Amino acid sequence: MSAPTTTREGGRWIEQWNPEDETFWKEKGRRIANRNLLFSVLSEHIGFSIWSLWSVMVLFMGPEYGIDPAGKFFLIGMATLVGAVIRVPYTFAVARFGGRNWTIVSALLLLIPTVAAAFVMEPGTSYSTFLLVAALTGIGGGNFASSMTNINSFFPLRKKGWALGLNAGGGNIGVPVVQLVGLLVIGTAGAAHPRIVLGVYIPCIVIAALCAALYMDNLAPVRNDAGAAREAAKDVHTWIMSCLYIGTFGSFIGYSFAFGLVLQTQFGRTPLQAASLTFIGPLLGSLIRPVGGSLADRYGGARITLWNFAAMAAATGVVVYASVQKSLPVFLTGFIALFVLTGLGNGSTYKMIPAIFQAKALAQGMTGEPAAAYGRRLSGAAMGLIGAVGALGGLGINLAFRQAFLTTGSGTPAFVSFLVFYALCSALTWAVYLRTPARRPVPTEERQPQPAYAEV
Repeated sequence: MSAPTTTREGGRWIEQWNPEDETFWKEKGRRIANRNLLFSVLSEHIGFSIWSLWSVMVLFMGPEYGIDPAGKFFLIGMATLVGAVIRVPYTFAVARFGGRNWTIVSALLLLIPTVAAAFVMEPGTSYSTFLLVAALTGIGGGNFASSMTNINSFFPLRKKGWALGLNAGGGNIGVPVVQLVGLLVIGTAGAAHPRIVLGVYIPCIVIAALCAALYMDNLAPVRNDAGAAREAAKDVHTWIMSCLYIGTFGSFIGYSFAFGLVLQTQFGRTPLQAASLTFIGPLLGSLIRPVGGSLADRYGGARITLWNFAAMAAATGVVVYASVQKSLPVFLTGFIALFVLTGLGNGSTYKMIPAIFQAKALAQGMTGEPAAAYGRRLSGAAMGLIGAVGALGGLGINLAFRQAFLTTGSGTPAFVSFLVFYALCSALTWAVYLRTPARRPVPTEERQPQPAYAEV
């Protein structure tokens, strides 16, 4: 088999693509898929940096801006909200316009919030203006959905955990990188010069779009399929996985946005002190994500996810203790452990999505390429919905912190609620994907094939 690349209206298109064919994969598929993965990571990386931009901008906003901690939490919450909602249309844009074409467009769209922030980032700007510009950065959150949907189509099932983990992890690193850039600016030029951060990213956005145009491809077999979207939306596993993804990715993005503010508000850190610590957790959580995908490839995503949620609950218990005792070293230890675990869980949960729909295909009697095609079709549609709902978990975390600090002056009540949620996610994973209840004997002719979810 071959993967002929043709030029049609709208850019470079590969007309045939079958990554499950090992001969095709070894001869041509792997090289093409890896090249697209590389430049997908670059674009998604910049997208995450812009999405999390206001987690850095709020560190520059001293008393002269006249915005209290609750107002700052709401600013970053607005970016989270828009980034979550926009993931749904971004998911289907890949099939409508092509993965390469949409990567170019989505990268260039990042110029809008970046240039807008450069215009308004100064004392005296109204809060409503800041709120609008923070909302615009949600555009960067959509890049994740389109990128993951695109890369999911390039790789065979046996490689999806690694590929999706690497793609997402490389993108997630955009969060600590923009925070490091903010730290560098605060440490050298001072907290009065936030526009330097924005000046760094404008040329990076242009470079990402140019690289996508030169080195990425569109897959012609990936077509808009409204039926797949409806089918995925009706499948209970889409919503179960959305709940689990709230616990992993929602936690990652919510903590990434809020970490610096929590350090400033609860522990009295200065902008420079907060910035010097903020990036550590998101960096480790991003780097570990491909490991979570690889472990899921080897041991099963459900097993890794189960134990990961249990560990997240334990780490949150440490954070609650440190918050009550006002111990910054213990707080940092527990919080950074949480970041690492969210990264592992991100990788394992996303591996579960294509495996679940593959299991459903096999249970329906499909084999070979038809089963693989069914899995790609449904999992690609489900990823957009799961990614959007999961990102809303970040909004929930920011709003929980806002309410906790408004009512008690501490983040402790918020952390207690997070602990309970992680325990529920652990129980849900076990009950749906790992529990093997005893079954009464059923006559052979009445038996229906069931998906082997313990293997996802």
